[in-house]
Amino acid sequence: MRLSFSFLILLLFLITSCHGQKAADKLNGISLVASREQVSASDIKPILEVNANAVAVMPYAFMESLATPNLKFNVTRQWQGERLDGIRKTTQLLHSQGLKVMIKPHIWIGNGDFTGNIVMSSEEDWRKFEVNYEEYILLYAQVAADENVELFCVGTELFEFANERSEFWEQLIIKVRKIYKGKLTYAENWDKVEDVEFWGELDFIGVDAYFPLSEGKSPNLEELRSSWKPHKSQLRDLSNKYDRKVLFTEYGYRNTNYATKQPWESSRKETSLNYDLQSNALMAMYQEFWREDWFSGGFLWKWFHNHEQAGGMQNNQFTPQNKPALEVVKGFYGGMIRD
Repeated sequence: MRLSFSFLILLLFLITSCHGQKAADKLNGISLVASREQVSASDIKPILEVNANAVAVMPYAFMESLATPNLKFNVTRQWQGERLDGIRKTTQLLHSQGLKVMIKPHIWIGNGDFTGNIVMSSEEDWRKFEVNYEEYILLYAQVAADENVELFCVGTELFEFANERSEFWEQLIIKVRKIYKGKLTYAENWDKVEDVEFWGELDFIGVDAYFPLSEGKSPNLEELRSSWKPHKSQLRDLSNKYDRKVLFTEYGYRNTNYATKQPWESSRKETSLNYDLQSNALMAMYQEFWREDWFSGGFLWKWFHNHEQAGGMQNNQFTPQNKPALEVVKGFYGGMIRD
């Protein structure tokens, strides 16, 4: 692929400006999409080549609706990468290649409803749901303990559940800590992160960092860095309040026009292609956050195991694979681990 001269200059600046930085406490991560089949060592090579040092693996549970207490997980009809044996084998493979691992459980709701709106219709259903959710989380906490995983996430974007049932979450964290002795986080959506009450019980403040930055079609790097300032101040204050570092449990942008207006938007209605905006948005985030002492890194959304077939110049979804933005990720992750 051909890169513009201006983009190459920016990339050179990015890499050289990182020289001398150390990333012993930074997680330069990617979020590995669950696969139908077991991943292999050859699938891990492109992750290493992009200079990542950590990978999020994501076991899934399924609900029929926002108010259904039943939770299905670790069943044979799930893809290999979504269930227990796939998570364990993938974790072992990643560790064998020198990569750190975060196990990050996700819930998928049948019609695609947002998990942050899960609310049961009765106390009885809440208690049933809590039993099921606890079983789900403790199952993977045990895997995290068995495999000496570096980081375990107790939930992903579940604000109404977390807010309505705070006592449950407090006791769940206690139970997880009895099983798993590593670091804990929780992944909250960008707009609710200040309202979570149990950050002090965890080791990191986990943020799925899809903050809106610009209404513009294709804002430049300087505009995007400026737009980060209020969000950055908010997160710094939150870090100081709880004496916990901030971790971007998810971050990423599509290569479309207006990709920084509503960065969480994943519908296929937008058909444009904008490689510069994806690159600039990632670069702005790296430059604003990765050198901060109160910040611990993040996990890029998202990465497919079959790298050669993933992404590409006609793909406008989140993955940077086989797009110009991949060079930004590679350059920054590589620069952050230079001596």
